[in-house]
Amino acid sequence: MSEGLVKSVPAGFRAAGVTAGIKASGLPDMAVLAADVPCAVAGVYTTNQVCAAPVKWCRALTPCGDGRGVVINSGNANAATGEQGLADAKRTAAIAAETLGCKPEQVLVASTGVIGRLLPMPVIERGTTAAIAALSRDPAAFEAAARAIMTTDTRPKVVNLRKAIGAADVTLLGIAKGAAMIGPRMATMLGFLLTDACVRPDDLRSILAFATDVSFNCLSVEGHASTNDTVLLLASGQGKPLEGAELETFAKLVQEACQALAMAIADDGEGSTHFVTIDVLGCRTRDEARAIARTVAESALVKTAIHGADPNWGRIVSAAGYAGVPFEESQLSLSINGVVVYDRGTPAVIDEQALSASIRSQRPVDLVLQFTLGSASSRFWTCDLTAEYIHLNADYTT
Repeated sequence: MSEGLVKSVPAGFRAAGVTAGIKASGLPDMAVLAADVPCAVAGVYTTNQVCAAPVKWCRALTPCGDGRGVVINSGNANAATGEQGLADAKRTAAIAAETLGCKPEQVLVASTGVIGRLLPMPVIERGTTAAIAALSRDPAAFEAAARAIMTTDTRPKVVNLRKAIGAADVTLLGIAKGAAMIGPRMATMLGFLLTDACVRPDDLRSILAFATDVSFNCLSVEGHASTNDTVLLLASGQGKPLEGAELETFAKLVQEACQALAMAIADDGEGSTHFVTIDVLGCRTRDEARAIARTVAESALVKTAIHGADPNWGRIVSAAGYAGVPFEESQLSLSINGVVVYDRGTPAVIDEQALSASIRSQRPVDLVLQFTLGSASSRFWTCDLTAEYIHLNADYTT
């Protein structure tokens, strides 16, 4: 996932990313994704009770069958901003609608950045107008949009897939941002998926909900659920909607895209030096497997041990034990980078120096917790916890 990966743009969409002046850094900070025709839209949003004004605006409008675009700003979350924040979100949609030739209710909005500050509306208005004027189908325009939604990300997250579904070649393009405040109970980040498939809004909603559940809901950097979580899926296809096996094929394509974006976010966790995949196998239910995986992923002791290449596997076993899932120690085995360190409740004989070198020498780290409780499993992604993460977040607003 990096610049240059947008090879195929879904029919019916244009994009732009511009510098409006929200960020003091002068980096790009506003993006617009526009549909040339009314399209089906579905969204999944944060479950945080403190949710941003743009989340409230979008949640009230989706799913729908006549969406025309999304306006995104970075550098200001427009969260915890009261009635003025909601009025500003509505005003942003209205400005875009005037130029796009549609109703404000056909325009979705999203924001990311610092919480608790009102949007600088003159800047937002100029930026929205400038972005719409720059709309293009050129792949570079979509990459510009991916860069404009970034905050502390070190690189844009882009996924671009094509697949023959029935008689049509379907294109799916996704962009996302996220590097910290990642602890989803939906999807702690912003994500936008565009496709030229024809899908009913209700089908789109169920497909996105499941795809989110097996991707962004299996992602954590530090466990902090955001106020602004938003994932939107827009489908511009016209004609007969996908059904049956073709709809299932499309659903798998959306899952693939969401998982790729989730992995990219975990791999770009603020200050991280390791990208960690956690597989929890052999549980009674997927929810139990996920509860264990999330607990391990969000343990500061586990994450710092990985950063230090310390094969202190007791921290992992301990985290599994307080996840709230009942099991006996003899029902758990653990391996790190393919090396069994704990075998059915008993420590295994290992070469600790060799395992430490394995962790230190490569960015990916694989943890596998094997239970004997059932057949359910969950895969989860996270990163290590570093001093750089602390510095970045201690100084975020000061």
